[in-house]
Amino acid sequence: MTAGPGRPVLRPGDWVTFDDGDHQVVALAGTSVRLRSAAGADSVVLASYLMAAPDFTVTGAEPLPAVEPTGLLATLPEAVREAAREWERHMVEIEIGLPPGTAPGTPPRPGYDPAVFSLMERMAAKASELGVTVRTVQSRRSRYVWQGVWGLVDQRATQTWEATGRADARLVAAVQEALEAETHASTGTRSRLIRRVVKLVEATHGEGVVPLPSQRTFYKLIDALSTGRHTFGSAVTRRQTANRPKGPFTPTFADRPGEQVQIDSTPLDVMVVLDLGLTARADLTIAVDVATRTICAAVLRPVGTKAVDASLLLARMLVPESMRPGWHASLRMAASRMPHLRLLDVDARIEQAAAKPVIVPDVVVIDGGKVFISETFVRACDRLGISVQRARPRTPTDKAIVEATFSAINTLFVQHLPA
Repeated sequence: MTAGPGRPVLRPGDWVTFDDGDHQVVALAGTSVRLRSAAGADSVVLASYLMAAPDFTVTGAEPLPAVEPTGLLATLPEAVREAAREWERHMVEIEIGLPPGTAPGTPPRPGYDPAVFSLMERMAAKASELGVTVRTVQSRRSRYVWQGVWGLVDQRATQTWEATGRADARLVAAVQEALEAETHASTGTRSRLIRRVVKLVEATHGEGVVPLPSQRTFYKLIDALSTGRHTFGSAVTRRQTANRPKGPFTPTFADRPGEQVQIDSTPLDVMVVLDLGLTARADLTIAVDVATRTICAAVLRPVGTKAVDASLLLARMLVPESMRPGWHASLRMAASRMPHLRLLDVDARIEQAAAKPVIVPDVVVIDGGKVFISETFVRACDRLGISVQRARPRTPTDKAIVEATFSAINTLFVQHLPA
């Protein structure tokens, strides 16, 4: 029976203080409690009346049995759990003389019969059997009595370690602040960062207040906190890494073709031969439909894409691909599910067109590149009735589809080219 919030459980055998005297709980029956005073007088009171008394306290209650943390056992390695279970078998044999799972009628092994040997003698026999000291067996048994199997677990497997070790929390906070400040600064060395951290700590908490580790430990602390930041590497990579979303971001969805088309341009990691016979890098500008992941059109130009090239990309999106020599007849528009004959009345070019889908965009998503925010490109979109949506500055996740397409082109295509 509970004795109210914050009070122990009331059970038969407990001693309580009530009515200026000590009483023992003899029995519990429904809402009634039978008490026996220290002088031997019995009385029956309501539990609510007893617990509401001003001087009511439980003075002699036994501690509640602890519940074994079986859920924590599942988080341990299998070898650690098996070792704890093996120790449990030894503890049970010490207590009752037989290990768990023994068939009925099996006599205890020599040295473990509780009727013949005392508890200390049985623990000594177990220590001799396992090759450990009696003190070790006593310690294991004590932990098993209070914690069950969890008390037999190798506690080294349950310890957690901080990446920062024993460093002062104020020092860790200062290192993190200094690392954040390095994101948009020029790339420096660890020794420079250490000097800045020391100055920051002394300015914030006072000189000599925060204990400073040795230089070697300082280096380890900085390496642990700067993992993945590229603090001492490429500045471009460091800033791009810091620009990533802090958590899961909402991906872009589109229900039909043309609802949203993402456009971007990037230099290819390959050299090309120009018309003049010179070699140079090339810019690839593509438009990707979000709903179908179709590359609607692509323009390959020498480095330095112009606004007219972006406008040409829009034109290619709206015109069917013409049949080329050597193309199979199944690629013709006549083989498509689109109304070929009706389209042929509108545009004679359909007759020699391939079956590449013509996707007319409603919205195009661009970044802040000069090519896409130029008057030429904006006017072209306006004339075609296309809405232009600009991505947020330094937020490539706003047009993640086209960025992922560029990554696929570099990894699945460009790396296999001889250049």
